[in-house]
Amino acid sequence: MIIFNTSHVEITTFFLVGIPGLEYAHIWISIPICSMYIIAILGNCTILFVIKTEPSLHEPMYYFLSMLALSDLGLSLSSMPTVLRIFLFNAPGISANACFAQEFFIHGFAVLESSVLLIMSFDRFLAIHNPLRYSSILTTVRVAQIGIVLSFKSFLLVLPLPFTLRSLKYCNKSQLSHSYCLHQDVMKLACSNNQTNVIYGFFVALWVMVAFMLIVVSYILILKTVLNIASPKEQRKALNTCVSHICAVIIFYVPIINLATVHRFARHVPPLFNVLMANFHLLVPPLMNPIVYCVKTRQIRVIIVAKLCQK
Repeated sequence: MIIFNTSHVEITTFFLVGIPGLEYAHIWISIPICSMYIIAILGNCTILFVIKTEPSLHEPMYYFLSMLALSDLGLSLSSMPTVLRIFLFNAPGISANACFAQEFFIHGFAVLESSVLLIMSFDRFLAIHNPLRYSSILTTVRVAQIGIVLSFKSFLLVLPLPFTLRSLKYCNKSQLSHSYCLHQDVMKLACSNNQTNVIYGFFVALWVMVAFMLIVVSYILILKTVLNIASPKEQRKALNTCVSHICAVIIFYVPIINLATVHRFARHVPPLFNVLMANFHLLVPPLMNPIVYCVKTRQIRVIIVAKLCQK
């Protein structure tokens, strides 16, 4: 599986890991993992179906929510094949090209989700700060244009990553640290100069963190606007429209910041913590976002209950 040549070293297979030390229990661990994937996929498909079929939800806020659901579906479907192969069939091997393709889609959908969360924060600020012009500024056509631009920008941003990884030489090491391929994980196996990967990977991570900082700025402006509202009841009503989005931001950014910190700075962290945090990063946001929005968004909750009662 590793072919040595006098001029270069070519690795044709990388090996992923499940949960270190619990390999004997992988088949049992696969039960909750499969359940999480099923719930995440059904939940996000439900959000998309409800928004598409209910005319009253054809508003910018819910269009952006459908973009979030699409990015969550992409994250789930990108990681699911290798995760289930490991836990169900004890098949950790993945070809180099398949690994590079997987990390492209995982990072692409992660960047897309961070961009959608950023636009959703601007949407909330605009709705609270200038409600009278909200509908005229965020028209259906403009929302569609924003969605197309975000999608192209996100995947163009990560497009060089698989090609820069493929240009590297890999010597002797083929064991990865997670149940799926990540750029920062794969490039550590290289024995050739990977300075380009380090710099560009940092640039992509920097964009995600800039998006997070802009979200924080948006909420500072939202809080400033809300405090200028005279009625406490109106203040609570305005802030309540932001609760679901704040939860989505926390669910997405806490594990990604921890994972990035572990990869960059923590050299002696137990492998179990690393693997659990990485799985949390891709499994939990797609699972929790539909639940949070269904529970906290009355319009969606009422429509879902009504459709279930009809059946």
